[in-house]
Amino acid sequence: MNTSDEATRGSAPVETARWRRDPRQEWIARNRLHPQHRAVLATLEGATTPQAWMGPQGRLRRNPHAVGFVGPNGRRRIDRSGVQAGATASPAGRAQTRDVQAARDRRRAVTREAPAGWVAVVPDTATGRLTDHDRDLFGLARQLADNGSQPERGEQAVVAILFGDSPPPALQQALGEAGADRVVCLAVAEAYAPEARLAACTRVDEALAPRHWLFPDTVLDGGDLGRRLALRLGERPACGVWRVEADGGLDAGGSCVCRTGSGREDQPRPLPRILMALAECAEPVVETRHEARAMTLEPPHAPQAFQARLEDLGAVAVDPAEIALHEAPFILSGGNGVADWAGFHRAAQALGASEGASRVAVDDGHMPRHRQVGATGTFVSARVYLAVGISGAIQHLQGIQRCDKVIAVNRDAGCDMVKRADLSVIGDGDEILAELVRLVEAGAGGKGGKSDGGAGHGRGPGDAHESRPAETSPKEALNVA
Repeated sequence: MNTSDEATRGSAPVETARWRRDPRQEWIARNRLHPQHRAVLATLEGATTPQAWMGPQGRLRRNPHAVGFVGPNGRRRIDRSGVQAGATASPAGRAQTRDVQAARDRRRAVTREAPAGWVAVVPDTATGRLTDHDRDLFGLARQLADNGSQPERGEQAVVAILFGDSPPPALQQALGEAGADRVVCLAVAEAYAPEARLAACTRVDEALAPRHWLFPDTVLDGGDLGRRLALRLGERPACGVWRVEADGGLDAGGSCVCRTGSGREDQPRPLPRILMALAECAEPVVETRHEARAMTLEPPHAPQAFQARLEDLGAVAVDPAEIALHEAPFILSGGNGVADWAGFHRAAQALGASEGASRVAVDDGHMPRHRQVGATGTFVSARVYLAVGISGAIQHLQGIQRCDKVIAVNRDAGCDMVKRADLSVIGDGDEILAELVRLVEAGAGGKGGKSDGGAGHGRGPGDAHESRPAETSPKEALNVA
């Protein structure tokens, strides 16, 4: 031992900046039954670093040591979907959730004031929202517009072509996040009227002369309209496009690769003016936010009266049981908490909902395997997802990430599905479904018709209330739903 060590022996301890863990505090934070659980949890959450933040390149960065949440059994659960992070009852947890959401919304704003050219996109918005295929299409449009924005050509902008009235605010925001700089709404009926839509697109081509037209290569809607427009303009379209090289290729204008031969062969060809692209043709826009400013044509488009060769008889009633689970707009899903499966099937029929199930219910033989929802089953994107008796395993939560509204019916107020849900009903699932069926049948009898359950053009049962995490009584929830 040297002289300096002897001199410091017995003196006051030297303060250091090293942070030390408190195992007891961590144990109390994991134990929900401890009387000091909430106080310790709030203290720890207030001292932790944010789970996500925006990096210098405009990309969302995550702290891998802060991912997860404490489940109802006191165990730490990993939240890969990001919707449950900070979803605890403490103010610090809710504030952390707002910070994560703000970080996600902190995109780089892009404005095109006087674009010299246009790339027109006609999305399929029959359901009132953008599909994943539409977002991929806007990503391809942004690729073409950004590569075409050269000093000699000027800035290129993306214009979204919609049919009908002005879009709702939610769709307007989604268009801006998808990459649309302008939005043109054409006064065309929402019914199947291909001649009227073709005339409207021809009017847009005369007014804006877009450099490229992009359509989703679908059986109806985009695929049909794109082929009609190509014939009207005398263009040779590219169908089944899944890759585009806008800065070179077969000629100076770029090239594209089309899927032919029933999807078995790839055919490269020069980049044409009209493209009908497949899903996953490009990466969706995630780092920028665009204006999606409403724009009118000069002179305005005036709808013309056509002698239609086709008559639209309206939407055809479809049995919800025959709709593929990944396409269903309204899903009633049951789990281990459902005891009366006959009543469950009766409720799905009365509500007009497609049936889904958790893995436990499928393994027990109550539902077929193709009706399983989750990472090990089917990923769904319903407008309304009603989960009855499902606790909310992480695989199941991954499968419902893209659902607009989630309603949870469960006896356990602390289960993970209740934390994920926009509206929670705490009670017995069988009794609540029976009461819901009674109310639906009483309402249908009073109106002299049956509930369409959100099929066709109807409103979904979750459209009447705003999204909010709440725990309410079964009677109040039934009134809202």
